[in-house]
Amino acid sequence: MNIHTYEKAWLVAAMVLIVGFMATITYGAVGPGIAMIDDDGGTIDPAEINDHERFGEPGVEHVGDDEYEVAVVAQAWSYTPEQIEVPADSEVTFYVTSRDVTHSFSVVGTNVNTMVIPGQISEMTVRFDEPGEYGILCNEYCGEYHHTMEGKLNVVPEDEFDLTELSVDAPSEVEAGNETTITANVSNGMQEDLETTVALEIGDQGSERDVTVPGDGSEEVEFTVDSAELGEGDHDWTVTVDDYEETGTLTVVNATDGGDGSAASGGDGDA
Repeated sequence: MNIHTYEKAWLVAAMVLIVGFMATITYGAVGPGIAMIDDDGGTIDPAEINDHERFGEPGVEHVGDDEYEVAVVAQAWSYTPEQIEVPADSEVTFYVTSRDVTHSFSVVGTNVNTMVIPGQISEMTVRFDEPGEYGILCNEYCGEYHHTMEGKLNVVPEDEFDLTELSVDAPSEVEAGNETTITANVSNGMQEDLETTVALEIGDQGSERDVTVPGDGSEEVEFTVDSAELGEGDHDWTVTVDDYEETGTLTVVNATDGGDGSAASGGDGDA
C-alpha cells in the first residue's frame, strides 16, 4: 500500500503530539517531585482535634535531614496555621484535616490540591527546591465567607530557616533593694543542636549567656536582676535570641508601697 508523503507527515506529527502529551502528563505528576494523594492519612474525630498528637499544636515539624511535616487544621473560614514557613531544598509532607465542614487545601502554583473532609486526614508530599511564596486557597464552597479563606506558604532559603521559639517568665514588680529573676525558655524544633546566645537588656544593665539547645528540646536561662541598681520606677526589658525577642516592664516599688510581684509570662517570640 502506497501512503502519500503528506499522510506520512501527518502520521509522524500525530505520533509526536501523542508522545509529547504523555511526557507532559508524566512530568506534571512526578517531575517536580510531587506525590499524588493517597489514602494513608487515616481518620480523626473532629471533636478531639485539640487533643490530637499531631493537630493539637498544628505547625511545622523537622523529622530528619531535609524532611519536614506540616499539620494544618481547616475551619470556617481559615487555616491554622495561617502562614507556613519551610526551607528550600526540602521535602514537605502536609497532613490536613477539617474541624467542621468540607474544605480544600490548594497550594497555588503546585498540584497540591485536595479535599479536606471532617473525620479524615489528607496527606500530600511535595519537594520545594527553590525559595518562593505560594498562596493557599479553599476551592470547596464552605459557607458565607468561603471567599476569604486563604493562607500563605513561604519557602525561604535554607540558611534563613529555623524552628526556634522564645518565651519569657518575668515578674511585673519587685521591691526596692531585692533581687529578682527573669527566665528565658528557648525551644529548638530542629533535629540538630542549636548553639546561640540569649541576651537580656534592662535599664542600664545587660547580660548575655551562650547556650546549646538540644535538638527537639529546650533550655532555660535565668538572669538575676538587682533592683537596687535599677532604682524605683518602671524599667523596660528585652530578651533576644537571634532574630527573636520578647519585651516587658519591671516596676521597682518602695517596700512601703506594697505590690504583689505577680509574674507575667511572655508568649512565643516573633522574628
